Amino acid sequence: MRNSIMKGAVLLALGAVGLNAPARAQDVADFYKTKNVELFIGYSVGGGYDIYGRLVARHLGRFLPGNPTVVPRNMEGAGSVRLTNWLYGAATRDGSVIGTISRGVPFDPILGRPGSQFEAVKFSWIGSANDEVSMCMVMASTGVTTFEDLKKKEIVVGAAGASSDDDQFPRVINAVLGTTMRVISGYPGGNDISLAMERGEVQGRCGWSWSSMKSTHAHWVKDKKVTLLAQLGLSKHADLPNVPSIMDFAKTSEDKAMLRLIFARQGLGRPFLAPPGIPAERLAALRKAFDAAMKDADFLADADKGKMEINPLTGPQVEALVAQVYAEVSPEIAKKVAAMLP
Repeated sequence: MRNSIMKGAVLLALGAVGLNAPARAQDVADFYKTKNVELFIGYSVGGGYDIYGRLVARHLGRFLPGNPTVVPRNMEGAGSVRLTNWLYGAATRDGSVIGTISRGVPFDPILGRPGSQFEAVKFSWIGSANDEVSMCMVMASTGVTTFEDLKKKEIVVGAAGASSDDDQFPRVINAVLGTTMRVISGYPGGNDISLAMERGEVQGRCGWSWSSMKSTHAHWVKDKKVTLLAQLGLSKHADLPNVPSIMDFAKTSEDKAMLRLIFARQGLGRPFLAPPGIPAERLAALRKAFDAAMKDADFLADADKGKMEINPLTGPQVEALVAQVYAEVSPEIAKKVAAMLP
């Protein structure tokens, strides 16, 4: 999939290049010299999206013309649907407001999710800091040691909201593969779910990004406090050769197609976006600054210090991936997957 994204991205990137680049660059610098850039994060403080959002906020301004200060702000709610709707319908469209949202939210309209008041293909996509593999995992105290055990014993898993990975993933896995996870949804963010696991309110989480878990709770794995049951994505992570992929458990071509729809979002990883219709020269500047930050030695050292993976996609690549999923999914498969969600 990534190769096809690259091909489409070349054409999309060419469209962002203006004929009067020097003049436009000066206009962009004049604009950002007098502005702070607000970077809204669709989850509460302390979780994976918040950590990646604040990392980007610390460095992005160095690469924008005019060197504005980038101020991170949290707007949690409904697994970042609240922020997504606000960015689409209410946020200022001048390039001074950007955000980071759940990688799954852009595909909510395909699934007919209630509350989705946006068209994902119209957003101004800036880039993604990583592509992702997520984990289905439980506390070791549950006695569950394999994915197949989830078919025999009900496990309570925590989730952030109806559009979040950790809500949708276990529901689809239950319906397609016959597991019996019970989802408790509505936590403000990933850190809140981790605390709920420690308190015994929930027993696991099925949709926790490995990059986030590794950066915030690596000791849980090292101390065998949790058991990793399956990797959730279209491919396996190099760190985890002995943990099975969820795709290994699909029995039929239809099962595989439904799992591919729900896990295609993993390629978006940690997406950053701006409202639709921002000035083209400012979108080009935001994309160029994002790409430069992803390669910067200080940025990468900061990420490494926090044990955060960086495997970026450009804005045109993210834009192409979103468009590709919308173009390729069949209505029949989308309808079946939608029926698995509340």
